[in-house]
Amino acid sequence: MEGNAAAVEEFERHGMRMVPVLTDGERLFHGWNPEELARFVDVEDKSEKKRLPVAELARRLERIVEAARRAILEAPPGGLDAKVPQRERTVRDLVYHLFRLSAAYRDALETRTYPESWLQETAPAEMQDATALAHYGERVRERLAEWWARADAFAGDVGTYYGRQSAPELLERTTWHAAQHLRQLYALLEGMGVTPKEPLAKEDFEGLPLPKELW
Repeated sequence: MEGNAAAVEEFERHGMRMVPVLTDGERLFHGWNPEELARFVDVEDKSEKKRLPVAELARRLERIVEAARRAILEAPPGGLDAKVPQRERTVRDLVYHLFRLSAAYRDALETRTYPESWLQETAPAEMQDATALAHYGERVRERLAEWWARADAFAGDVGTYYGRQSAPELLERTTWHAAQHLRQLYALLEGMGVTPKEPLAKEDFEGLPLPKELW
């Protein structure tokens, strides 16, 4: 949809500014909402039954952030300016987005809100090179590690731009979202002739509800 200007304009008229968006011609809703999606296709929502434990999701998210931090330091000169497939986003902004959405879990639990604007941010002026991005990624990892030590790190719910989600639901969504972008980053680096050192193993992605497609 992001490559279809007419579709973007139509969805924005209905207050939808981010994909995925689902419609049956009359109703529109965010595809991030699994309960609504299950009702939409008239099936039982079994996502909670399959969800990894929150402690494991937290461990995975930290590992994903650290892996992205390592990987971006391997980008060749000019690599950060390369565009990702099917949308107007650079590799620089993809990596910043991965770190920002990871930090957003803690931000959302602290404020009990999750505006879509957080996911629309792009790399600020002071984060234009790989070193600066990697430093930001490390700060994000440290803030998350601090948060995991709290008794309420996985408690309560949050009013997100796509509906209310419990902390475990939001953590799962954050973890697989970051994992998907890490997969994309690995593919982009390989397309630049770079084989990422110390990439995450297949086991680090198992159990996450990742899409089959990369883009």
